[in-house]
Amino acid sequence: MDLNLSGIHHLTAVSAQIRENHRFYTQTIGMRLVKRSVNQDDVTAYHLFYADAKGSPGTDLTFFDWPMPRERRGTHSITRTHLRVPGLEALQWWAQHFREAGAAAGEIAERDGRLMLDFEDSEGQRLTLIDDGGAGEAYPWERSPVPAAYQVRGLGPIMLSVPVLRPTDAVLQQALNMRPVREYAHPEQAKHTVHVYEMGPGGPSAELHVAVQPDLPPAQLGAGGVHHVAFRTPTFETYDGWAERLNELRIPNSGKVDRYWFRSLYFREPNGILFEIASDGPGFGVDEDEATLGEKVVLAPFLEPRRDAIVANLKPID
Repeated sequence: MDLNLSGIHHLTAVSAQIRENHRFYTQTIGMRLVKRSVNQDDVTAYHLFYADAKGSPGTDLTFFDWPMPRERRGTHSITRTHLRVPGLEALQWWAQHFREAGAAAGEIAERDGRLMLDFEDSEGQRLTLIDDGGAGEAYPWERSPVPAAYQVRGLGPIMLSVPVLRPTDAVLQQALNMRPVREYAHPEQAKHTVHVYEMGPGGPSAELHVAVQPDLPPAQLGAGGVHHVAFRTPTFETYDGWAERLNELRIPNSGKVDRYWFRSLYFREPNGILFEIASDGPGFGVDEDEATLGEKVVLAPFLEPRRDAIVANLKPID
């Protein structure tokens, strides 16, 4: 079987202020809350999924609700998440929007041949809006406070920081079939090089950017930090193929995990960063009507017998 990942599936980060998190991502950023659920391994914590109007694979920015201190920034970590928007006009609108909202944001700049705008949420989550040229399909959310023409279209490149490239490069190329395509200077530390890897069709929705930063201390996960990045595989057949491939290569992994809305495989690359391979289907519409996605707490079937106790422990976020 020809196994090639088709892009970024989702990214999962940590918030210790989940109510403010919900307000920021739905009102300031204008994304749709498409799934209001709990961490399936820690049901005391919300797991919120923000995405486009349909909850399409490749558009999900998700958060675990964990009461942790702030992340200690450093290497061995995922350091920046890019969100795609269509063009300079959109970036200019966002720059003004961030000023009016009092959000921490930089200036529009060109980096790696694309226009970008860096910003952070109130917990220091590092994000960047990136011009994707408007290519491909987009599904704006009609109830978003952000005009449809400027809404976030999905996830863009994900940036990692590692102290040594070679072991990570080996996994990316030899295990995951990613392609090294170019390099550029890190925007904050020009002495550090960022190596760009493509998967599947390439382009901003299918890139991993790996910064080599040997002089940074190891990161410590916390609020404002990233837990893991997930890569897309289109079918259950290819998902099964990836499970076999990881085992054949003797890469320690979680084994097959059914998250109900998608199927997952988890493993750590050699510098300790958690990767996931996730199937595109069956999708968030399997248990909710598209018109009402995210409006109520939804649990995977194996958690339903515990619904009353789980929901009673969750604090309101609206």
